[in-house]
Amino acid sequence: MSEFRIFAILVLFCFAATSGAEEKPHAVFVVGTPHYNPAATLPPLAEQMKQDFGWKTTVIKPDSNPEKKATGLPGLDALEKADVAIFYLRFLTLPKEQLDHITRYLESGKPVVAFRTTSHAFAYPKNHPLHEWNDAFGKRAMGTKYFIHGQGGTTVSKVANHPILTGVDLTKPRKTPGTLYLTNLPKTANVLLQGTGKFKRTGTVTNGFGTHELKAEMTDDVAWTWENEWGGRVFGTSIGHPQAFADPNWVRLFVNCIHWAADKPVPAAESPVNAILATPGINTNYAAAKATIAFAAFQSGQNLMDLVALLAIGLLGIMMRRFDWSRPAFLPSFFGIVPTLKHTKTHKH
Repeated sequence: MSEFRIFAILVLFCFAATSGAEEKPHAVFVVGTPHYNPAATLPPLAEQMKQDFGWKTTVIKPDSNPEKKATGLPGLDALEKADVAIFYLRFLTLPKEQLDHITRYLESGKPVVAFRTTSHAFAYPKNHPLHEWNDAFGKRAMGTKYFIHGQGGTTVSKVANHPILTGVDLTKPRKTPGTLYLTNLPKTANVLLQGTGKFKRTGTVTNGFGTHELKAEMTDDVAWTWENEWGGRVFGTSIGHPQAFADPNWVRLFVNCIHWAADKPVPAAESPVNAILATPGINTNYAAAKATIAFAAFQSGQNLMDLVALLAIGLLGIMMRRFDWSRPAFLPSFFGIVPTLKHTKTHKH
């Protein structure tokens, strides 16, 4: 009888140990853009969740720019075993079988944490059968689609108390380097933070996402909680510039929101968090990059056509900023110009 009791105790011990391991929450981080360099900020955030808070984490990170690429984001099947998904996406055209992993995750009612450009996560062509997701993901999964953004940084203030703000120092307005995004949240959303930012263009402004009435300075929602149509908890935020991660207060906000979204206790205010240092990566200042390339070409070869290209690209950059034209769309045509200039220089007639 004593041997049976010993055996039973061992079985119960093993079962308890196994159960404890299975209860470790699993966060899946999905990096779906090079903009604002989430490939350099989300993996360290995942590591903190793992090392400091005992979570299991998976990071889905492409080897190259996934925006508008047919190959999409391999590895999204990891969402099937996720307790919470953290999305940082922009202008994706995922194959249907990859998007299905995301839609199944949403339909399961599991929680969503969505950063910044995730409001415009997809960019399917107009007649594509998945085109509706261009706006629908932002509106239905995050709480708002993308409209337009301002210039310069954003000054953030607290407008509501919430466990997610535990340990986040907002006794006075706090600056974040990302531009202000305009939003249109549902009435059921709970706004935690608002931001104030500046706009160069004022009055009635039209871009590829609609027509907007802009003032020189505007205030809008920058962090909120919500329950989406599938019953999933949502934390959405337009904070997410890589330099924001260098502020431990914002890192604490991100750690807290992941816990809250997964319905886990938010860490105590004194729990340590670490700043995450990252370079800006690819941003929307493409014209400056093009001008730099053209100037380098002129310096190396002293070719007048390279100088003309420099001046033309500078003027184009001013126009793009002034009228909010799409910078990403111009990239392919630009990189087609460079070989042409080189060919003209090398094969003079």
